[in-house]
Amino acid sequence: MSAAPSGRRVLLARLAAGMVLVLYVAGIAVNRWLDRRIGPGGGNPVEDAIMIVGFGMFAVVGALLVARRPGNLIGWILSVTSLVVPASALETYAAYVMTTTGRPDPLAVFGAWVNGWYWFLFIMLAFIYLPLYFPDGRLPSRRWLPVAVISGAGALVIIVLGMFVDTLTGQDIDYRIENPIGIEGLAHVEDMPLVIGALGVPLAVGCVGAVAAVVVRVRRSGGVERQQMKWFLFATAPVLAFPFADFLPGIVGGLVLGWLLIGLPTAIGIAVLRYRLYDIDLVINRTLVYGTLTASLAAVYFGSVVGLQRLLSPLTGEGNQLAVVASTLLIAALFGPLRRRVQSFIDRRFYRKKYDAEKTLQAFSAVLRDETDLDRLAPELLEVVRETVQPERAFLWLRPSAGGRGAAEEARE
Repeated sequence: MSAAPSGRRVLLARLAAGMVLVLYVAGIAVNRWLDRRIGPGGGNPVEDAIMIVGFGMFAVVGALLVARRPGNLIGWILSVTSLVVPASALETYAAYVMTTTGRPDPLAVFGAWVNGWYWFLFIMLAFIYLPLYFPDGRLPSRRWLPVAVISGAGALVIIVLGMFVDTLTGQDIDYRIENPIGIEGLAHVEDMPLVIGALGVPLAVGCVGAVAAVVVRVRRSGGVERQQMKWFLFATAPVLAFPFADFLPGIVGGLVLGWLLIGLPTAIGIAVLRYRLYDIDLVINRTLVYGTLTASLAAVYFGSVVGLQRLLSPLTGEGNQLAVVASTLLIAALFGPLRRRVQSFIDRRFYRKKYDAEKTLQAFSAVLRDETDLDRLAPELLEVVRETVQPERAFLWLRPSAGGRGAAEEARE
C-alpha cells in the first residue's frame, strides 16, 4: 500500500490545481480580448467553442483529481493538456503584435515558439498516455511499457524538432518570426514528409496500443469498474483514426478531434460522478451545488439590480442605492430555498441512491409518528435498512417482554 501524501505535497498539489484553473480562465479571456482586436481571420468560432468547452473540462477534471488524488498520474495528464489554452493565448498575442506593429517583442517570440511544439505534447499526453494509464495511473502490465516508450520517443523527437525550427509561423494569422534558438535551415515537421512519415509510425503504434489497453482493461474488469471503463472506451475509440487525420476530409478530421476533446473528459467525469471513481463524489457534489448556486444567485442579483434601477430611477431619483439594497435582501431570502432545490436536483440527477435513501428515511419517520406497535414496525425498519444500507442479510432482535419470549425478524437482500 502506498504511503499517504504528506501535508506539504497535498498543499503544493492543490496550489498547482488552482493555478491550472487560473491559467485556463486567463487564457480564454486573453484569447477573446485579442481576437476582437485582430479582427476577421483570427479564428474559427466553432473550433473556438469546442476548445473552450473541451479544454475547460480537461482543466476542471484534472484540477479536481490533482487536488484530491495527487499521487494519480491521470490528474496531472489532464491538467498539463489543458495548458494548451494559455499556450494558444500566447500565440494569439504573437499574432496581435505582428499584425499591429510587425516587430515581435520577447513575449510574442515566446508565444510563437511554444505554439510550435506544445500541440504535439498535448497529442502525446491526451491521445496516447491518458488511455494507457487510465484509471489508476499505471500501465495494465509491464508488457505495455514498450508501447509507452516507443510512442513517447517518437513524440519527443517531434517536440524537440519543433523547438529548434528556423522560423516560427502563425497558426491562424500568417506571420514569420525568427527563432532565436533555431537551427538554420530546419523546417517544420509538417513540411518534411519523410520525417513525419518515419515518426508517424511510433505515434500510430501508440494510438493503437492506447485503445487496445482500454479494451484489455474492459475485458479484465467487472461490475462497477467495467461500467467506468466502458464509457472511457466509447470516448477513446476515435483515437484509432487520429494518425490518419491528414488523409481524412477536413470536416471528418475536425469531428474526430472534437469528439476526443469533449468525450475523454466527459467519460472520466461520468466515471467519477455516476460510478464513484476515485471516491471524490462528495467534493464534486459540493462543487456542483455551490457552483450552480453561485451562478444562479449572481444572475438574480445583477438582473434585479438592473431591473430595479430602471423601475425606481424615474420615481425616486435614487434607484441605484435602493436597487442594490433590495437585491441584497432578495439574495439573502433566496439563498436557503435555492440551495435546497439545487441540492435536490443534483442528488436526483447524479446521486440517485442517496436521494432514494433520504426519501425512504423520510417515509419511515412519518410512519414512526403514527405507529406504536413493535410487531408492525419491525418489518418496516428492516425494509428501510435493506433499501438504504443494502446488506446481504439483516436481523432485528427485540428484547423479551415480561413473561414472554424474544423475537427476531430477518431481511435478506
